[in-house]
Amino acid sequence: MIPYEHAEETDFSKEENRQAYKEALNKVRGDFHREYPLLIDGEEIHTPQKLTSYNPADKKQVVGKVSMADKELAEKAIESAWKHFDTWRKWPAKSRAEILFKAAAIFRRRRHEFSAAMTVEAGKNYVEADGDTAEAIDFLEYYGRQMVELDKGKPVLSRLNEHNEYFYQPMGVGFIIPPWNFPFAIMCGTTVAALVTGNTVLMKPSEKAPVVSAKFVEVLREAGLPDGVLQFIPGDPKEIGDYIVDHPKIRFINFTGSRATGTRIYERAAKVQKGQKWLKRVVAEMGGKDTIIVDKDADLELAAKSIVTSAFGFSGQKCSACSRAIIHQDVYDQVLERTAELTKEVTVGDPAEYGTLVGPVIDEIQFNKIREYIDIGKQEGKLITGGETDDSKGYFVQPTIFADVDPEARIMQEEIFGPVVAFTKAKDFEELLAIANNTDYGLTGSVISRNREHLDRARRDFNVGNLYFNRGCTGSIVGLQPFGGVNMSGTNAKAGGPDYLLNFMEPKSVSEWL
Repeated sequence: MIPYEHAEETDFSKEENRQAYKEALNKVRGDFHREYPLLIDGEEIHTPQKLTSYNPADKKQVVGKVSMADKELAEKAIESAWKHFDTWRKWPAKSRAEILFKAAAIFRRRRHEFSAAMTVEAGKNYVEADGDTAEAIDFLEYYGRQMVELDKGKPVLSRLNEHNEYFYQPMGVGFIIPPWNFPFAIMCGTTVAALVTGNTVLMKPSEKAPVVSAKFVEVLREAGLPDGVLQFIPGDPKEIGDYIVDHPKIRFINFTGSRATGTRIYERAAKVQKGQKWLKRVVAEMGGKDTIIVDKDADLELAAKSIVTSAFGFSGQKCSACSRAIIHQDVYDQVLERTAELTKEVTVGDPAEYGTLVGPVIDEIQFNKIREYIDIGKQEGKLITGGETDDSKGYFVQPTIFADVDPEARIMQEEIFGPVVAFTKAKDFEELLAIANNTDYGLTGSVISRNREHLDRARRDFNVGNLYFNRGCTGSIVGLQPFGGVNMSGTNAKAGGPDYLLNFMEPKSVSEWL
């Protein structure tokens, strides 16, 4: 495979990097109130209905407005995608990959600009936004190289007077539904994976963070993506979401988001519509209820730091965020006390100010949901720190810890998607593991322990898609820790891994008698 260097995160301890980021923020603010069009069949379309994107740290600031598609335009986008599929699928894989490499080069040059756009649209601080951009670049580089390798096919046996081949072909038209919490990385990765494999797609960005997606589409066009290969169709999910998922000409759906929406898509996609010639494929990543286990012989300082970083990074708005800390009873009080001390040191505020660790949550809906769970937590456990909320200017929630929570309590079982972590204790490693596995989810988990026997046991029996030892449970890197979960966390497609592109291709076997 063609080698490349991962997009390393920016060192913001250097003044020149902080200053460059501030300049990028000013540039992005200069685009406030800009209107962005749909893109269908290469045509930019402005519609009367707009998605208005607000800064969650200052809810009066309009980041931008993006035109919305209706069913008629969605139908037009599907027809356009099929029209261009036959040409695009015949492009050499290397030529498709070169578009991704060109886009990655553009994003490297405009790195701070895209990160700053996430700071004002999604509330990500410097480090979180920069990591999001780095991951997007890595997806472009990694999937491009993976496609060049997959284009060679896989070896199969042949016999005397018989030649056999095994290779991959694109599937058709797909529907990409990315989330708001990684508005660049996941949106980019889910889209370009389907494109580089030779499919054409409709991409409907999250209505909570559509501006970054619109800017991404502009760069793909600059990088040489042909008209009609990518249809950009923001819109109301109630109006066009079901319509596109149900459509008989949609071949696959790639979704990242809530469990409720993911299971709904899975169910609807399973129904064969009139005129449909295939079974639709669904790739779904649907969240988690992620656990850090702390064993009795663990490095307790490492444990406390891992919990704080994993629970409160990006205000806990990661499907991989630690929302449950299960601690051996012998060290429970020490870990809880130290975690609370570190949490009280966390800075909460405007992510545009360097040094802010916890910014706002994304919008009023999420703010109210988290506040309700904090109220529930006060009934189910002991509030150790945090619990305060403030939506006077933006949507801010203080990092919150609840202690002595029953493993079956709601805040131990339901995904909150905010800066809230619940602590419970266990008498031995067997019970630590049993509690960790007692949810419907299975995305990420972490074990802090020096006991090799316990680590080996967790390797086999901790039922998650991504397991980490002696570190936090967030921060997977493309090509290093392929990402995806089991159970109700999704289809475990392993984004950023060697098998991911196969989700958007069909294998074909050809045998020739000689």
